[in-house]
Amino acid sequence: MTLIDDQFSGRSAPGVPPRKSKGGAPAFFSAWDLHAYYGESYIVQGVSFDIREGEILALLGRNGAGKTSTLRAIARMDDPQLKHGEIWLDHKPLHSMKSYQAARQGVGLVPEDRRIIPGLTVQENLELSQIAEPVGWSIERIYEHFPRLAERRSQEAITMSGGEQQMLAVARILARDIKLLLLDEPYEGLAPVIVQEIERILEGVKDLGITTIIVEQNAIAALHLADRAVILDMGEVVFDGSAQDVLDNADLRQEYLAI
Repeated sequence: MTLIDDQFSGRSAPGVPPRKSKGGAPAFFSAWDLHAYYGESYIVQGVSFDIREGEILALLGRNGAGKTSTLRAIARMDDPQLKHGEIWLDHKPLHSMKSYQAARQGVGLVPEDRRIIPGLTVQENLELSQIAEPVGWSIERIYEHFPRLAERRSQEAITMSGGEQQMLAVARILARDIKLLLLDEPYEGLAPVIVQEIERILEGVKDLGITTIIVEQNAIAALHLADRAVILDMGEVVFDGSAQDVLDNADLRQEYLAI
């Protein structure tokens, strides 16, 4: 297969809305045959999967499997560079967009490093996220769902604990009108008691019906939250099925997740 920059192919002709996903329901999100590079390093090697609206998908694999790179490609970040494939969200071709355009179409990425803006309070971080349309939750609604943030609204955000900063990172995305939530290692570096609180928040997000992709090394926690799972190995999809199937298959977990 030849990889050609700026030409995208997939399972349908360019401009054609996504096919139906597994189970017969329309695919709200589709990634088709994604190939992405960091310079000459070939990282994402033909990744394809669909998500129905409101589903949570756990994107799993060992370190270096290509999970974060796939997430960044979906969010249309500059690195890695997507050289082949199609990405569709609600019939919109994300693959032809820059990251800011994808964000306007409802893609919200919470990166592993959270990107909390130094020098700004919690309140100011939230207000800045709503400086341009489309706006999602009101700040008052955010504080109702994140009471700890309400308590710290006047505190400089980067002085909060890691768990509180993770809450703020998620809250900032909800302050936008999002269609697809991308979470990169939301439990990374957090104490178990804080992980439980973040899990509670993500359960609330699930109850809201927000379509979500979660990349997480704590695979068991992610699988208990998710409806479906995709496992990557060396940049390729090796499993696509229900989250419960992975929980029930010890051999699969040992081979690809080492758990």
